[in-house]
Amino acid sequence: MTDENEIDYGPLTALLGTWTGDTGLDISPEPEPGGVEESPYYETIVYEAAGDVDNAETQNLRIVRYHQEVRRKSNDEVFHDQVGYWLWDADARAVMHSLVIPRGVAVVMGGEFAPSGAGFRFQMRAKAGDPDWGIVESPFMRDNARTVSFVLELTVDGDDLFYSQASSLEIYGRSFEHTDVSTLRRVRG
Repeated sequence: MTDENEIDYGPLTALLGTWTGDTGLDISPEPEPGGVEESPYYETIVYEAAGDVDNAETQNLRIVRYHQEVRRKSNDEVFHDQVGYWLWDADARAVMHSLVIPRGVAVVMGGEFAPSGAGFRFQMRAKAGDPDWGIVESPFMRDNARTVSFVLELTVDGDDLFYSQASSLEIYGRSFEHTDVSTLRRVRG
């Protein structure tokens, strides 16, 4: 690994820092037929420079580690905790994103990025069974709350971050589009 101060994180540089927001809205399924729960939330996401790594002595990835903690406004309880990495392959001009949630779900996404305002817009995707950008779940989740696909659109514009994500689920005997949207502000660089 290289000294973190010497590494060019490319478009991921826009993510670095601590972000907070209190405008989030989670729309998730409920067990009763047609049941939907809307949960306003607030959150903190910390993105940290984590160095670089070589894969098979030919691919060099720049690594940004992150942790996201989401709390319901109604009761101040954590209802979502997520950790993962954003990866930048400068030679291939490719961005990757991997995440794990403590429900027995792991996702590896690929996608596109483009300049946007004073930052970047990222459009990332994964799909169950995709040989490149996939989703892996525990047997319980696969059989009871299967994630079919995951789409994330994230825009950083200076100290403002907006994301919209959708998980297509098979849960409670039906298909459901579980969505989250939020706007955050960088509070530490």
